[in-house]
Amino acid sequence: MYSIRTHDAWGSVPVGEFSSLEEARQAFAAICDDPWYRLDGTVRGAELLGPDPDGQPRRLEWFAFS
Repeated sequence: MYSIRTHDAWGSVPVGEFSSLEEARQAFAAICDDPWYRLDGTVRGAELLGPDPDGQPRRLEWFAFS
């Protein structure tokens, strides 16, 4: 299972879970390009997570909003 989280000053928020990496990457790219996230100012970043061999979430990609 793959997931996306956003991060702000208060912590992280789960955005969605996806069964395939391709689906997750498409959603991650859409969030990174979304004008609301870019202009909001409170959302600091987004991360794409995938499973590691121990079954724990592992960061595959990170994007910082300016």
